[in-house]
Amino acid sequence: MLKDFKFTLLEQNLFLHPYKSIFWLEKKILLIADIHFGKAAHFRKSGIAIPESVHLQDLARIEYLNNTYKPERIIFLGDLFHSEHNETWKIFKQFCESKFNFKTELVLGNHDILDKSQYNFLELHIENLIIKPFILTHVPLKTHDPNGLYNLCGHIHPAIKLSGMAKQSLSLECFYFSKNHGILPAFGSFTGRSITNKRKSEDEIFAVTNKEIVPLFRE
Repeated sequence: MLKDFKFTLLEQNLFLHPYKSIFWLEKKILLIADIHFGKAAHFRKSGIAIPESVHLQDLARIEYLNNTYKPERIIFLGDLFHSEHNETWKIFKQFCESKFNFKTELVLGNHDILDKSQYNFLELHIENLIIKPFILTHVPLKTHDPNGLYNLCGHIHPAIKLSGMAKQSLSLECFYFSKNHGILPAFGSFTGRSITNKRKSEDEIFAVTNKEIVPLFRE
């Protein structure tokens, strides 16, 4: 059984889920970052046989999260689709139109390079989306928001390397909350990860396992 983790940030209740998403209870918003739909087809075009099933698994997980939390909004924090248009895009569009009675939303990421007309079934946010007390972006803001808003974002694909006493090591994707940024792990099944071991004492890290969220390095 999958088990989420309740994390309170700025008096807002965020439920971190093993399917690498955040459900914001007060606003009934589901946040997902870095799916990279179409990446498998991109690799197949280059002669690398990656099955399309990796993306179908991601769609099944989105449906599970929707059924579990019943959000009123689903917001993708960038890199929803991996570069050029292909058949996966049509599958995703049909999925959204059949499963949701609202428009899903996208904060554009660096890989979301299709013509804007291709996104007509989504509500687009070009650079950011402000829903206080948060500012939602794809790439983490370089500086603290001047209005004091906390930045929830993606792009980094954060992961943490854990080492044991017998020199064993394990890397796990993670949610990474620093003073100014909360970085979501990449949702997509076919994405890379960026190992980060440089942390400040006040940073809070939550590792993602197959079944639950594990708090690490909490003060």
